[in-house]
Amino acid sequence: MGERMKVEAGSDNVFADLGLADAEEHRAKAELASRIGDVLRARRLTQAAAAEVLGIDQPKVSRLLRGYLTNFSAERLMRFLTLLGRDVEIVVRPVPRSRRRGRLRVVEAA
Repeated sequence: MGERMKVEAGSDNVFADLGLADAEEHRAKAELASRIGDVLRARRLTQAAAAEVLGIDQPKVSRLLRGYLTNFSAERLMRFLTLLGRDVEIVVRPVPRSRRRGRLRVVEAA
């Protein structure tokens, strides 16, 4: 038999687990990009058609859908969602007593 692999449980944020700075922002951008991909698939838009709707070129759509988000701000991703017919809401509320710091999350409305 082979060597046993050590497995460690992670948090709910892979970017934090990797020790990346601004892990919550990375996660939020990834979630926004995922929602954009969901809408594009639901509407059966090609990358070229998506590029027209979003006002960017097709290679940028490709990078977005593959998760290369360095050149996309969270604000830009939110604007893409509005261009695709989605409302984006930002809610600010106090943290529960169990936490000291706030967090940034992207959630899908039912």
